[in-house]
Amino acid sequence: MGVDYYRILQVDKNSKDEDLKKAYRKLAMKWHPDKNPNNKNEAEAKFKQISEAYEVLSDPQKRAIYDQYGEDGLKGQVPPPGAGAGGPGGATFFQTGDGPNVFRFNPRNANDIFAEFFGFSSPSPFGGMGGRGGSRFPGGMFSDDFFGSSFGEGGSMNMNQPQKAPPIENYLPCSLEELYKGTTKKMKISREIADVSGKTMPVEEILTVEVKPGWKKGTKITFPEKGNEQQNVIPADLVFIIDEKPHDVFTREGNDLVVTQKISLAEALTGYTVRLTTLDGRKLTIPINNVIHPTYEEIVPREGMPIPKEPSRRGHLRIKFDIKFPSRLTADQKAGIKRLLEP
Repeated sequence: MGVDYYRILQVDKNSKDEDLKKAYRKLAMKWHPDKNPNNKNEAEAKFKQISEAYEVLSDPQKRAIYDQYGEDGLKGQVPPPGAGAGGPGGATFFQTGDGPNVFRFNPRNANDIFAEFFGFSSPSPFGGMGGRGGSRFPGGMFSDDFFGSSFGEGGSMNMNQPQKAPPIENYLPCSLEELYKGTTKKMKISREIADVSGKTMPVEEILTVEVKPGWKKGTKITFPEKGNEQQNVIPADLVFIIDEKPHDVFTREGNDLVVTQKISLAEALTGYTVRLTTLDGRKLTIPINNVIHPTYEEIVPREGMPIPKEPSRRGHLRIKFDIKFPSRLTADQKAGIKRLLEP
């Protein structure tokens, strides 16, 4: 018989149409070359065999010829009974040269069969293997995302599967004190919900966000499927994005807090005491006895922002200085300073 199409599709000779479809669905997805990038040549050969087997066995006319004459009958090497008027089940025969009427099977493109089987219109949206179409699916035509979202259990294509609406993003402004200590934010939202008949009605909800100490600008908090409900659409996720309000004293750099003190040249040269109120209300007194030059920075360990994943740890407080130089000096002042600063 040559090629054993029943063995290729892993069905028996009594298999029904539904058995053939189930077998093809499973094997075609398993052996599609785009699902087998590491052994693409082998997969392509098997994919074509599977498609050819399905085409023959799912067509009563071709199957009848194959069952009686095998692969040779499909190739026209053996004239089927009744040659001249028609073959089993009304199969069409045509004249080849001056010889008898014969049936000749020309396998279709494997991608076309796959596309028709899973409901795609021709040309096939799957590229590769000489297919005529290009992929319409991000991440690759047979990426895990495509299989996970488009094929249900058993691998059947669900072209009517609801699509999820894109996320709805809103900024959630927080003061630096709130991000330092943590806080609870409550937001009232209004959205549409649908009943079983698809009719929608407005409702209001209160959503609670527990802002953790040390959270940074850009942190996202997601409330799944809190968007409007509508038929054949999965509601959007509602996403709040932490935003940081400007502070009068401190700025934030990573987990560090930065403050700039304005001082006179005399204070820079003779010593200065920094007095600050922390974000949680404590009073800090930091004496500096070093000479403060324009790029000088005083580091106070563990007085910065809490580290979100390790709340017991903190960044540093970094104190910078803006030194005010005198706009002019008298001759006596210059002489006095020169005398004091000379080695």
